[in-house]
Amino acid sequence: MGKPTTAVAPPRPAAVRTTIGVLLFLGITAVLGGIELTFGLWMSAQPPGDWLDAIPLIDSWVLPGLVLGAGFGVGSLVAAYGMLRRPRTAWPSPVERLTGRHWSWAMTELLGLGMLAWIGLEVVYLPERSWLEALYGGVGVALALLPTLPSVRRYLLVAPSRRPGDADGATLVR
Repeated sequence: MGKPTTAVAPPRPAAVRTTIGVLLFLGITAVLGGIELTFGLWMSAQPPGDWLDAIPLIDSWVLPGLVLGAGFGVGSLVAAYGMLRRPRTAWPSPVERLTGRHWSWAMTELLGLGMLAWIGLEVVYLPERSWLEALYGGVGVALALLPTLPSVRRYLLVAPSRRPGDADGATLVR
């Protein structure tokens, strides 16, 4: 008798691994920064209170902290998980039908564009510049551009399903 064989998934392309790494970096640092802003647990220097005077509709660091922690932090961790494991669920299937890609592809694009907008607002409204704007601006550019690479697009490609009973009507192309 021969040994049973197991199917081995093809290795993730380098661009996919890089994208997952950037998402994890943003996710972890944004969750920590969001906690810091939301709860005033200053691990670094507290931003001057007069900075809030220049930001329209914002009178405390709580809302920016929630956007940073929940939106960019948790959002990036969910996108990284999605790209890593490519789980199939019904709720994002309209996005998959629209893009032809796993939902983590669109989520990563949105996070990249959102990060660029976030950094743009920081540059406009906050008076001091630091290396952080350049770093996270680069993260935004990376998350906006990496998913457009052919290897990432191919890795996250979905195709119509031919199996009855699939909830969302699409399967990942392997």
